[in-house]
Amino acid sequence: MAGLNGDWYEALKGEFSKPYYKKLFETVNMEYRTHLIFPPAEDIFNAFHLTPLKDVKVVILGQDPYHNNGQAHGLCFSVKKGVDIPPSLVNIYQELHDDLGCAIPNHGCLTKWAEQGVLMLNTVLTVRAHQANSHRGIGWEEFTDAAIMALNGQDRPIVFILWGSPAQRKKVMLNNPKHLILTAPHPSPLSAFRGFFGSRPFSKTNAFLESHGIAPIDWQID
Repeated sequence: MAGLNGDWYEALKGEFSKPYYKKLFETVNMEYRTHLIFPPAEDIFNAFHLTPLKDVKVVILGQDPYHNNGQAHGLCFSVKKGVDIPPSLVNIYQELHDDLGCAIPNHGCLTKWAEQGVLMLNTVLTVRAHQANSHRGIGWEEFTDAAIMALNGQDRPIVFILWGSPAQRKKVMLNNPKHLILTAPHPSPLSAFRGFFGSRPFSKTNAFLESHGIAPIDWQID
């Protein structure tokens, strides 16, 4: 389990000495030794590595990683190039097209967003192969809650995009009036037609950033 570095380490280092984290660390290491776990261990903290705390403009909260072979690489909703685009991301791309006119990409790698300040954070950072939510409740939620609290405490405007009820349960933690909170149903095929389509999160995010003198996100995935 690769560690954190930089300003995220400084923000979260207090977690590493807590009993829950020591148990989480042991559990996750045992899981990687005894089961097929996604993402690869070196990718667990990719969201933090690609988007330093000081650079975060936008937070997209996911639930847990994709659980099929070769998909998860540490960014919520994103898959590596060459992997079929999952249904939720197909719908995200459709809304992006409808909202901003972006061309729909032929791959699902969202690293470009992360490198511009979009923290793509799952609330649970690992999963057993082919067993959705299998690492729920082992301690990840407490760790990612600490990250959300660190973000909430930042003295600058940040947009939080909360899709679906698990992400929206984090809204109670977000009480900083500088931030913008956008909520919508989850983009999965089961719920996208209940209000995800037409929610225009990308244009709303950029309008908010620009109104505060912050460079907008180039959402087009090349």
